[in-house]
Amino acid sequence: MYPQNNMSFMPAEDLLHTILADLKRTVGEYTTATTESNCSSVRQMFTDLTNDTLRAQGDLYRLMSQNNMYSASSKALRVDLDKQIQEARKKQQECQQFIQQKSSSAGGYGQPMHQQGQPSHQHNPYYM
Repeated sequence: MYPQNNMSFMPAEDLLHTILADLKRTVGEYTTATTESNCSSVRQMFTDLTNDTLRAQGDLYRLMSQNNMYSASSKALRVDLDKQIQEARKKQQECQQFIQQKSSSAGGYGQPMHQQGQPSHQHNPYYM
């Protein structure tokens, strides 16, 4: 099926870069599938696939880096990283406050978000 000699359809470095890019894309798709899954077993399957793909991507990156096939971007300044982390934490806190506020008050249409006696996940398509 494939030639047995060292001739290939593209140089190894180009092939590895293509595989690495595909692994990165796949992780994003698996992450999206994980967050959108409605079934706990499907969610776990996509979580496992995401973790396995991240390991494969990390292994391939290390191999390419050790063989000078991949050069990482320049190192970020610590102050820039700290600023990004602080902004992300602030955004997370704002989201949590918004959810808490909406959970404790009436819903968007004047109805309580969770009616007494019914599980809160009964009509929520995002519940696991």
